[in-house]
Amino acid sequence: MSELGFYRFANNEPEAIALIEPSEKIWTRGKLLAKTNQLTHALRNFGVQKGDVIATVLPNSVEYYIVYLACAQSGFYMVPINWHLAGPEIAYILEDSGAKAFIASGEVPAMEEACLKAVSAINFPMEGRISTTNMESFIHLNDFIKGYPNTNPDERTAGQVMNYTSGTTGKPKGVKRALVEGNPDDILSMFAMILSFFNIQPQDGNVHIVGSPLYHTAVLVHSSAALHYGHSVILMEKFDAEKMLYLIDKYKVTTSHMVPTQFHRLLQLPDKIKNKYDCSSTRTMIHAAAPCPIHTKQAMIKWWGNSIWEYYAATEGGGTIVNAEDWSKFPGTVGKPWPGAEIKILTDEGSEAEPGSQGTVYMQLSEATKFEYKDDKKKTKKERLIIEDKIYFTVGDIGYVNQEDYLFLCDRKIDMIISGGANIYPAEIESVFLMHPKVADVAVFGIPNDEWGEEVKAVIELNNNQNPSDQISSELMSFAQENLAKMKLPRSIDFIKKLPRDENGKLYKRRLRDPYWKNHSSKV
Repeated sequence: MSELGFYRFANNEPEAIALIEPSEKIWTRGKLLAKTNQLTHALRNFGVQKGDVIATVLPNSVEYYIVYLACAQSGFYMVPINWHLAGPEIAYILEDSGAKAFIASGEVPAMEEACLKAVSAINFPMEGRISTTNMESFIHLNDFIKGYPNTNPDERTAGQVMNYTSGTTGKPKGVKRALVEGNPDDILSMFAMILSFFNIQPQDGNVHIVGSPLYHTAVLVHSSAALHYGHSVILMEKFDAEKMLYLIDKYKVTTSHMVPTQFHRLLQLPDKIKNKYDCSSTRTMIHAAAPCPIHTKQAMIKWWGNSIWEYYAATEGGGTIVNAEDWSKFPGTVGKPWPGAEIKILTDEGSEAEPGSQGTVYMQLSEATKFEYKDDKKKTKKERLIIEDKIYFTVGDIGYVNQEDYLFLCDRKIDMIISGGANIYPAEIESVFLMHPKVADVAVFGIPNDEWGEEVKAVIELNNNQNPSDQISSELMSFAQENLAKMKLPRSIDFIKKLPRDENGKLYKRRLRDPYWKNHSSKV
């Protein structure tokens, strides 16, 4: 590890390409480090000290990495905030995290409006408001760092990213890990070793593409790890299926961190578009974050070969991992525990489930992933169990392991439908509908039923060339009947122009489900 780390690479080989931003402007390692060092000096002079927090509301941009790298070499906590949040939600995280500085962007009008409302709501100090665009009451980032040297700062020590995770209810909580004393290159290279789980090695010609929002934990983890491993990073402003193929072809992309929704959109491109681009450079295209329908993954492996990898984890830690070859032996698995991880399946009574039997998935909390929910000991304790002197935590997923110790996920516990006493998993039903060529996206959830407790509802987004009709509804129901047991069939199908997903593919299912439960007892 002594030879790794972005800062070392930038000092030793400043002319090598570090990052290509969405406009395809090239940033060398030296140029990126120079801006990083300027921001580091400016924040320190402003009064930010080791252990303090810098919060951000930024789109995918080079500035995201400049802020990250500045915090990572100064012992600061960086708190990335989802720029789709409303003003009061941003204000809550700013206040709860105790941010000393707030670095934002007004690139999108709604983003600027939300940030202005947030700082106004809590009277965030004017001198700590920094923006990458011209925003009222904010100092521009270029003005904030102007006049500061681009030399390496003294007394460098590793910082951390503190992501806020909302779970299923209540206010989001910061997942806070203790700072690790030491040279940032050494410490951050050690954390970047997660790439080795996927057979990704340092300085081996890899090129990493980012097609998802950097405010998501794994997206920033994997792309920053690529920088610390000496790889170049190609940055997309947002996911666009054909644009990704173009960039993969042009820059000979080898690695990425993706989600199943992106696979689905890629596969739905016309063959004449898919055939225009060469994706043979791909080596390790990793996916996670949501269940991937078996047929979708099989199609991606057929297209991109054995470069498709999968893992299961959470912001809090994890997890399991599986390559394409092993997955093909056990379609649907999310893999076996990666080095240093353990998985247990526990019944509602707290006993360990037998192979093949479903239960709540618990993951071992190792020293490397140890965390506390910031200022919330109750939540921290609630989601943990001590088994044989080891600490395990859960994010509420239901699953089972087979005889060969491969983990299979059924669904989130909160999303499980209980109809007439039977457990029904929406992910299975959604997977079936996604096989239909007229379906672009789908959400399945339970709604109240006086007799059965819950009934199955499907909300479907059709492909662009399709319009909702009774005929299509009947066609989809017939298709479901051919592929699903009767108890899993939706009682009704609604059509929607666009499902409420964020840019990383996360579905806000509660926005669809909650109105049906408004006058009933809410699901827990």
